[in-house]
Amino acid sequence: MTFSQKLQQVTSSLGIGLCVGLDPDPDRLPEQFSPDLNGISDFLHEIISITKPFAAAYKVNTAFYEAWGASGWQVLENVAFSLPPNTLRIADAKRGDIGNTTKHYAKAFFERLPFDAITLSPYMGGDTLQAYLENPDKGAFTLALTTNPGSADLQHFSDGRTMLYQKVLSLIPTWAPHKNLGAVVGATHPQELKQIRADFPQVPLLVPGIGAQGGDAQAIVDASGPHRAPVLVNVSRAIIFPQDEKNFPLNIADACKKFCQLLNIKIEK
Repeated sequence: MTFSQKLQQVTSSLGIGLCVGLDPDPDRLPEQFSPDLNGISDFLHEIISITKPFAAAYKVNTAFYEAWGASGWQVLENVAFSLPPNTLRIADAKRGDIGNTTKHYAKAFFERLPFDAITLSPYMGGDTLQAYLENPDKGAFTLALTTNPGSADLQHFSDGRTMLYQKVLSLIPTWAPHKNLGAVVGATHPQELKQIRADFPQVPLLVPGIGAQGGDAQAIVDASGPHRAPVLVNVSRAIIFPQDEKNFPLNIADACKKFCQLLNIKIEK
């Protein structure tokens, strides 16, 4: 199955899917889990078990594992192989380097590990993305318009006609003839998101920012439809760190249900 086909398969009739972000902060684990790698591993496997009826995708932010060194990377490997294979499995690694290096990154995440996609930085140009895109069964999401306040420093830079993030989006079809490259666009930019969906309807999107960052879920729904490429809406902290730790599994399931409802996603699993 190609990346494009799988992305279509995991998303709803509106072309929207919930992506659960696995960002295990040891300082925020529920009290029943120890704040070490053993606790993190147990916590993540519990999260996967609870969320799999709702998740179209999972996004594993590698920084939360790499910070622990070799042992943390082993936990990342175990988590990656525990993700349901009928979901889209994304390595949030934000890689960006010359081709001689990228082929090894691609081997690490797509051959050594079972990820379907990876997040990338496009700053060095389209040739640095090709190693991740040559196999149509694998894909990537390149940074375009991110949620952080500093995104305006470069992403909104304009030559008088086109902003940098718009230039990135316009190049995606050229960079990815297999249609296996999407863009990261934050829900904290609702007006830009609406325009992006109108101007680039065939570019798949990975949209963070509707949880703890307060992005606009309705803007995503309003901008989606059957004739546009799918959207994966990532929620991390607002799902995996419930306020009520005593009812940990129930609260996580309720959070998933809430976000599915906000995004008009029908639970069919």
